[in-house]
Amino acid sequence: MHPEIQLDSPGKCPKCGGMDLVPQDSRTQTPLHEKSGLLQYKPLFIIVGLITLAACSAAWNGLIIEWTKAMQYFMAGFFFVFSGFKLLDIKGFAEGYSQYDLLAKRWHGYGLFYPFIELALGVGYILVPLEQNLHIITMVIMLFGGIGVSIKIAKHEKFQCACLGTFIDVPLTYITIIENFGMAMMAGFMIISG
Repeated sequence: MHPEIQLDSPGKCPKCGGMDLVPQDSRTQTPLHEKSGLLQYKPLFIIVGLITLAACSAAWNGLIIEWTKAMQYFMAGFFFVFSGFKLLDIKGFAEGYSQYDLLAKRWHGYGLFYPFIELALGVGYILVPLEQNLHIITMVIMLFGGIGVSIKIAKHEKFQCACLGTFIDVPLTYITIIENFGMAMMAGFMIISG
Protein backbone atom coordinates (compact mmCIF):
# COMPACT_ATOMS: atom_id res chain seq x y z
CA MET A 1 0.00 0.00 0.00
CA HIS A 2 2.91 2.35 0.73
CA PRO A 3 5.56 1.51 -1.89
CA GLU A 4 7.59 4.59 -0.98
CA ILE A 5 8.51 3.03 2.40
CA GLN A 6 11.96 1.44 2.29
CA LEU A 7 13.81 0.18 5.37
CA ASP A 8 17.02 -1.79 5.91
CA SER A 9 15.40 -4.43 8.12
CA PRO A 10 12.24 -6.57 8.03
CA GLY A 11 9.16 -5.52 9.98
CA LYS A 12 5.82 -3.78 9.62
CA CYS A 13 5.09 -0.70 7.53
CA PRO A 14 5.63 2.32 9.82
CA LYS A 15 2.98 4.30 7.96
CA CYS A 16 0.01 1.96 8.45
CA GLY A 17 1.49 -0.51 10.95
CA GLY A 18 -0.35 -3.40 9.37
CA MET A 19 1.50 -4.70 6.34
CA ASP A 20 4.71 -6.71 6.43
CA LEU A 21 7.60 -5.15 4.54
CA VAL A 22 8.75 -7.21 1.55
CA PRO A 23 12.41 -7.42 0.51
CA GLN A 24 12.91 -5.43 -2.66
CA ASP A 25 14.79 -8.22 -4.43
CA SER A 26 11.90 -10.65 -3.82
CA ARG A 27 9.65 -8.79 -6.23
CA THR A 28 9.33 -10.90 -9.34
CA GLN A 29 6.69 -8.79 -11.06
CA THR A 30 6.20 -5.09 -11.60
CA PRO A 31 4.01 -3.75 -8.77
CA LEU A 32 0.58 -2.60 -9.95
CA HIS A 33 1.28 1.02 -8.95
CA GLU A 34 4.15 1.04 -11.48
CA LYS A 35 2.06 -0.41 -14.32
CA SER A 36 0.26 1.91 -16.67
CA GLY A 37 -3.20 2.19 -18.13
CA LEU A 38 -5.91 -0.32 -17.44
CA LEU A 39 -3.41 -3.02 -16.44
CA GLN A 40 -3.14 -1.51 -12.96
CA TYR A 41 -6.87 -2.15 -12.50
CA LYS A 42 -6.73 -5.83 -13.45
CA PRO A 43 -7.55 -7.10 -9.92
CA LEU A 44 -10.50 -4.71 -9.65
CA PHE A 45 -11.86 -5.73 -13.06
CA ILE A 46 -11.56 -9.42 -12.21
CA ILE A 47 -13.32 -8.98 -8.86
CA VAL A 48 -16.13 -6.84 -10.29
CA GLY A 49 -16.45 -9.22 -13.25
CA LEU A 50 -16.84 -12.23 -10.96
CA ILE A 51 -19.42 -10.40 -8.82
CA THR A 52 -21.32 -9.49 -12.01
CA LEU A 53 -21.21 -13.09 -13.26
CA ALA A 54 -22.48 -14.40 -9.92
CA ALA A 55 -25.25 -11.76 -9.77
CA CYS A 56 -26.44 -12.44 -13.32
CA SER A 57 -26.32 -16.20 -12.75
CA ALA A 58 -28.38 -15.88 -9.56
CA ALA A 59 -30.93 -13.68 -11.36
CA TRP A 60 -31.26 -16.06 -14.34
CA ASN A 61 -34.75 -17.55 -14.39
CA GLY A 62 -34.19 -20.01 -17.24
CA LEU A 63 -35.11 -17.68 -20.08
CA ILE A 64 -33.90 -14.20 -19.16
CA ILE A 65 -31.95 -12.35 -16.51
CA GLU A 66 -34.20 -10.46 -14.10
CA TRP A 67 -32.17 -7.24 -14.11
CA THR A 68 -33.56 -5.75 -10.91
CA LYS A 69 -32.64 -8.93 -9.03
CA ALA A 70 -29.26 -9.03 -10.75
CA MET A 71 -28.61 -5.47 -9.56
CA GLN A 72 -29.61 -6.37 -5.99
CA TYR A 73 -27.34 -9.42 -6.03
CA PHE A 74 -24.51 -7.38 -7.53
CA MET A 75 -24.82 -4.76 -4.80
CA ALA A 76 -24.86 -7.45 -2.10
CA GLY A 77 -21.83 -9.17 -3.61
CA PHE A 78 -19.99 -5.89 -4.09
CA PHE A 79 -20.45 -4.88 -0.46
CA PHE A 80 -19.58 -8.34 0.88
CA VAL A 81 -16.38 -8.66 -1.15
CA PHE A 82 -15.18 -5.08 -0.75
CA SER A 83 -15.87 -5.08 3.00
CA GLY A 84 -14.04 -8.40 3.27
CA PHE A 85 -10.86 -6.95 1.77
CA LYS A 86 -11.08 -4.00 4.14
CA LEU A 87 -11.64 -6.26 7.16
CA LEU A 88 -8.37 -8.11 6.44
CA ASP A 89 -6.47 -5.01 7.59
CA ILE A 90 -8.86 -2.52 9.17
CA LYS A 91 -6.10 -0.26 10.52
CA GLY A 92 -4.32 -0.10 7.17
CA PHE A 93 -7.61 0.56 5.36
CA ALA A 94 -8.56 3.35 7.79
CA GLU A 95 -5.15 4.98 7.29
CA GLY A 96 -5.45 4.89 3.51
CA TYR A 97 -9.10 5.93 3.54
CA SER A 98 -8.35 8.96 5.71
CA GLN A 99 -6.18 10.31 2.90
CA TYR A 100 -9.18 11.08 0.69
CA ASP A 101 -12.53 10.46 2.40
CA LEU A 102 -14.01 13.71 3.71
CA LEU A 103 -15.33 12.26 6.99
CA ALA A 104 -12.46 9.80 7.63
CA LYS A 105 -10.00 12.74 7.38
CA ARG A 106 -11.71 14.43 10.32
CA TRP A 107 -12.74 11.35 12.32
CA HIS A 108 -10.43 8.33 12.11
CA GLY A 109 -13.12 6.14 13.70
CA TYR A 110 -15.22 6.39 10.54
CA GLY A 111 -12.50 4.59 8.58
CA LEU A 112 -12.41 1.84 11.22
CA PHE A 113 -16.21 1.53 11.14
CA TYR A 114 -16.71 1.83 7.37
CA PRO A 115 -16.03 -1.86 6.49
CA PHE A 116 -18.83 -2.83 8.86
CA ILE A 117 -21.17 -0.34 7.16
CA GLU A 118 -20.43 -2.03 3.82
CA LEU A 119 -20.95 -5.45 5.39
CA ALA A 120 -24.33 -4.35 6.79
CA LEU A 121 -25.34 -3.00 3.36
CA GLY A 122 -24.41 -6.35 1.80
CA VAL A 123 -26.59 -8.18 4.33
CA GLY A 124 -29.36 -5.67 3.66
CA TYR A 125 -29.31 -6.34 -0.09
CA ILE A 126 -29.77 -10.05 0.64
CA LEU A 127 -32.38 -9.84 3.41
CA VAL A 128 -34.42 -6.73 2.50
CA PRO A 129 -33.48 -5.77 -1.08
CA LEU A 130 -36.68 -3.80 -1.61
CA GLU A 131 -36.26 -1.58 1.50
CA GLN A 132 -36.22 2.04 0.32
CA ASN A 133 -34.16 3.24 3.31
CA LEU A 134 -31.42 0.76 2.35
CA HIS A 135 -31.18 2.36 -1.10
CA ILE A 136 -31.20 5.88 0.35
CA ILE A 137 -28.39 5.05 2.80
CA THR A 138 -26.38 3.40 0.02
CA MET A 139 -26.86 6.37 -2.29
CA VAL A 140 -25.82 8.91 0.35
CA ILE A 141 -22.71 6.95 1.43
CA MET A 142 -21.57 6.31 -2.15
CA LEU A 143 -22.19 9.90 -3.28
CA PHE A 144 -20.33 11.24 -0.24
CA GLY A 145 -17.39 8.90 -0.93
CA GLY A 146 -17.37 9.86 -4.60
CA ILE A 147 -17.18 13.55 -3.74
CA GLY A 148 -14.05 12.97 -1.62
CA VAL A 149 -12.41 11.05 -4.47
CA SER A 150 -13.43 13.73 -6.99
CA ILE A 151 -11.82 16.47 -4.88
CA LYS A 152 -8.52 14.56 -4.66
CA ILE A 153 -8.49 13.93 -8.41
CA ALA A 154 -9.39 17.56 -9.17
CA LYS A 155 -6.36 18.61 -7.09
CA HIS A 156 -4.20 16.12 -9.07
CA GLU A 157 -3.09 14.44 -5.86
CA LYS A 158 -1.79 10.87 -6.15
CA PHE A 159 -3.12 8.37 -3.61
CA GLN A 160 -3.81 4.67 -3.52
CA CYS A 161 -7.47 3.71 -3.46
CA ALA A 162 -8.37 1.89 -0.25
CA CYS A 163 -11.51 0.36 -1.80
CA LEU A 164 -9.92 -3.10 -1.81
CA GLY A 165 -8.14 -2.65 1.49
CA THR A 166 -4.35 -2.74 1.71
CA PHE A 167 -3.78 -6.00 -0.13
CA ILE A 168 -4.61 -4.92 -3.67
CA ASP A 169 -2.78 -1.86 -4.95
CA VAL A 170 -5.15 0.21 -7.10
CA PRO A 171 -4.57 3.93 -7.77
CA LEU A 172 -7.18 6.51 -6.86
CA THR A 173 -8.50 7.69 -10.24
CA TYR A 174 -11.64 7.99 -12.33
CA ILE A 175 -12.26 4.24 -11.90
CA THR A 176 -12.84 4.93 -8.19
CA ILE A 177 -15.27 7.72 -9.08
CA ILE A 178 -17.13 5.36 -11.43
CA GLU A 179 -17.27 2.76 -8.65
CA ASN A 180 -18.75 5.20 -6.11
CA PHE A 181 -21.13 7.04 -8.39
CA GLY A 182 -22.10 3.81 -10.18
CA MET A 183 -23.23 2.26 -6.90
CA ALA A 184 -25.07 5.50 -6.05
CA MET A 185 -26.82 5.37 -9.43
CA MET A 186 -27.87 1.76 -8.91
CA ALA A 187 -29.29 2.68 -5.48
CA GLY A 188 -31.08 5.63 -7.11
CA PHE A 189 -32.53 3.29 -9.76
CA MET A 190 -33.79 1.01 -6.96
CA ILE A 191 -35.47 3.99 -5.29
CA ILE A 192 -37.19 5.04 -8.52
CA SER A 193 -38.23 1.53 -9.52
CA GLY A 194 -39.35 0.59 -5.98
